[in-house]
Amino acid sequence: MAHTRNIDQALAAFRERGGTLRTGEVLSAGIHPATLYRLAAEGQVIRLTRGLYRLASAEEFSKPDLAVVAVKAPKAVVCLISALSFHELTTQVPRAVQLAVPRGKYAALRLRSPPVIVYRFDPATFEAGAEPHSLDGTVIRVYSVARTLVDCFKYRNKIGLDVAVEALRFARSRKRVTNQEILRFAKLLRQERVMGPYLEAVP
Repeated sequence: MAHTRNIDQALAAFRERGGTLRTGEVLSAGIHPATLYRLAAEGQVIRLTRGLYRLASAEEFSKPDLAVVAVKAPKAVVCLISALSFHELTTQVPRAVQLAVPRGKYAALRLRSPPVIVYRFDPATFEAGAEPHSLDGTVIRVYSVARTLVDCFKYRNKIGLDVAVEALRFARSRKRVTNQEILRFAKLLRQERVMGPYLEAVP
């Protein structure tokens, strides 16, 4: 494939693809590497992280860390406190993006930026509750409210029981989830006994 050195064609390729491209996608779009480096040097595209560029004129990301993760790890799923934050069900501020991947896969998943914490979930239940969300021109996968609540109780020793209880209280008071939805995932993830008392006590 012939790669263009034309600046206008290169910028058009970025716009046609939502404004954010990986280096491999840049080359696949027919843009010469020298043209990409020139665009970066001139400030017309911004290097977000290694191998990932965004059109400078594109709107600022509403959730920049998640937008980068969506492009760099499209098959992973945002989980636990990061998912609670996405759903606006926590007062916690995640220091790193918490990602779930199926155990036994993605062994080489490494992201230097943004910082991530990787949790390896059971492959048999990994896809349950994973929802696609449009975010800044790309798609990010985030666990549903019900799945996230149950995961938080399952991983309460790592993230804190108080975080899980607070999220349950917020989700109920804001009518973001039903008992039926919670119980479905609690049964699937074998957390019925753990969550039972909290489902009765938390208003």
